[in-house]
Amino acid sequence: MLSYRHAFHAGNHADVLKHVVTIQLLHYLNQKDTPYMYIDTHAGAGVYALDAGYAAKNAEYETGISRLWDRKDLPPPLAEYVGLVKAMNPSGKMRYYPGSPYCADQVMREQDRLRLLELHPSESKILQDNFRKLDAHAAAQGERSATRGKRVMIQKGDGFVGLKALLPPPSRRGLILIDPPYEDKDDYRRVKESLSDSLTRFATGTYAVWYPVLQRMESRQMPDKLKRLQANGWLNVTLSISTPSPDGFGLHSSGMFVINPPYTLEPILRDLMPYLVKVLGKDEGAGFTLESGATAVPYTGTRRV
Repeated sequence: MLSYRHAFHAGNHADVLKHVVTIQLLHYLNQKDTPYMYIDTHAGAGVYALDAGYAAKNAEYETGISRLWDRKDLPPPLAEYVGLVKAMNPSGKMRYYPGSPYCADQVMREQDRLRLLELHPSESKILQDNFRKLDAHAAAQGERSATRGKRVMIQKGDGFVGLKALLPPPSRRGLILIDPPYEDKDDYRRVKESLSDSLTRFATGTYAVWYPVLQRMESRQMPDKLKRLQANGWLNVTLSISTPSPDGFGLHSSGMFVINPPYTLEPILRDLMPYLVKVLGKDEGAGFTLESGATAVPYTGTRRV
């Protein structure tokens, strides 16, 4: 389906969770000199205007980045994330929000590679235009050499299909972010099948899957199905900001399921999630879950406020 535009949801509570986790995964990969590849199967437009167009209609960013913007008590992982967003808004006014490709580009190193896949023709074109602007700005500032070419490659097409040709990456190190719109319930099936196939091609890769926590059966069953995949370990974290509405509409909760997570991620989230619940939570239904099958004695935690 090509009706989905991420701009409607840019900067909301789900984006906060997704991007903070993604940044921490990239930092772990940065600890070794060996280059790695970041693959984004549903890359979107890369940058979103919050004060106009789709994002301004529902203003979902008010449930996420807006609540963190002026905080002075941000934990370090959140402070870095908010700082990255603020660097995109030098005037101090919150006008633009970075998508996953931009966040990755800012955290990754010169020797690392980005492979960005996007099916929606308009989103794919905007993504390419946004990276051209990044190149021009970097050149004007005398900074990093042009990002396009070998370092950043953008492909218009089905991310699930395109992923197969990219695995395993030449360096055998990589992070794959899978973030489909889930407008079509078939996306849930395709996520699982794509992961199963990808693990046979690149068993040691780190895979991060964002998913909505909804009433529909496919959403409820998603984490349990992913836990049964053949991998070295997994971590599942969810963030809820409010009690679900009686009619089931609206996104109140989302999750990140990470396969082959680094050992550093769980303690970071254990400290971070209570803060996010406190700041982003709207009512007594706000809370988080954090569970892991990555160790001999997995940690399982649930916190409600």
